[in-house]
Amino acid sequence: MRVWAGETEMRRGRRGARLRARALAAIAAALALALAACATIDPPSHPTAATLVPTAAPQTTGGAETSPERKRLVEAFGGEYSAPAVERYLNEILTRLAQASDTPSEPYRVTILDSPVVNAFALPNGEIFITRGLLTLANDSSEVAAVMAHEIAHVTARHAAQRAELEKTAQLFTRVSDQVLDRPQEGEAVQARMQLSIARFSRQQEFEADQIGIGVIAKAGFDPYAASRFLTSLGRWSALRTAMIGAGSADKPDMMATHPSTPERVAQAVVEARKFGVPGVGETGRDGYLAVVDGIAYGDNPAEGLVRGARFLHPKLGFAFQAPDGFALENQSAALIGVGEGGAQALRLDSIALSPSTSLEDELASGWIDGVKTSSIEALPGGDYPMAIAVAQGDQWSFRLGAVRVGDRVFRLIFAAHSLTPAVDARFRASIRSFHRLRPDEAAEAQALRLRVIEAQSGDTAESMAQRMSPEERAVGQFLVLNGLDHEGPLVPGQRYKIIAP
Repeated sequence: MRVWAGETEMRRGRRGARLRARALAAIAAALALALAACATIDPPSHPTAATLVPTAAPQTTGGAETSPERKRLVEAFGGEYSAPAVERYLNEILTRLAQASDTPSEPYRVTILDSPVVNAFALPNGEIFITRGLLTLANDSSEVAAVMAHEIAHVTARHAAQRAELEKTAQLFTRVSDQVLDRPQEGEAVQARMQLSIARFSRQQEFEADQIGIGVIAKAGFDPYAASRFLTSLGRWSALRTAMIGAGSADKPDMMATHPSTPERVAQAVVEARKFGVPGVGETGRDGYLAVVDGIAYGDNPAEGLVRGARFLHPKLGFAFQAPDGFALENQSAALIGVGEGGAQALRLDSIALSPSTSLEDELASGWIDGVKTSSIEALPGGDYPMAIAVAQGDQWSFRLGAVRVGDRVFRLIFAAHSLTPAVDARFRASIRSFHRLRPDEAAEAQALRLRVIEAQSGDTAESMAQRMSPEERAVGQFLVLNGLDHEGPLVPGQRYKIIAP
């Protein structure tokens, strides 16, 4: 169940995409690929089992640790992120929240997921999952408490079961109209109405979970305004990511959106918080929280490849390549995804096993894109690795394909554009040709990034702090959002702030 990430979608069996909302929709439309289920950037491996962090309440039994749904969710979000001190800290917060909830005897567990996306989930059995990306965006204990209280509210209000029942009813109405009454057009109309009802129902669940959660954190002694603060940061983070990929407004309302827009939720959260007092009431726990998250991993895991601007470096597999200028890249467990020209162009990189007896040309001819014929297949000599390219033409999209053999695997580069003009195609071909063995200087650059907490000195500003950060793009904007700031003026000397650095 997607709860906090207004810019991401949770999908069973794979990591929730990290290019958010409308950019992802553009990629999905462009790359309707009939790709093998085992496609991945890295050769498949077994995910690390997640460690459960129990609250003081009694623990569930019956193999919850190995439930299929839990396994899928943990695998989809990169496995467990090991941070014992952070886990203990979250456990203490969760214990307070559980005792303040309407079901204090119910067991709740928290697991940190090794994903840079900003997201949190809850399973009906009380298991709560928080990504390390969310932990880096939060600024104090009360904000994380608000997230977990929101998740507890989803569990206690049985939202998952209610939504499943509504979806089951929608499917039944559609089948009755289509199969029993032999009225397929009526069935389609009923299905459309039911889908809209489900979307509205889901949005109402979010408001309800916010309301319940704010009451829980207030009762537990935390700042009730923390929910509105975190939602504000989430909206700004989503807007920043959207601006970086040029995909329009991150918070433009969508009739079929399952979540209310962030401004709506912020406004409602403030109204709810006022029931418990004026701003300043309750514990925030900023210093303690910053101390515990200092050093937590930020961004992509180097073992899965790193995005550096328009470049992709993979120190584990020993290769790198350069996306066309203007592309924003996002690394997923199954593939590297890129968006360019405001969603009018897209790319995907993954790999599959390939027998040495199968040529790259034959692999390209096998048909990577569902319902689209491949043509103009040719070898591309002169690179560090054997390469071949091809063209595929669909009704609305044109594709430039590239196959690169590395050992017993073939890396598949797929570029999509509404119009594959000579100039656009030249950019795509140049990107395919840039696929090369990782150079020593690139390997040295491919370091893991971490959240660092540093103390501001007299005269420090957002700009001076941003100069100490590793992100190549919009560093000032990232610093402001990460620290919940809305101005670029002087910082408070002696106060601690988050930056991104190796």
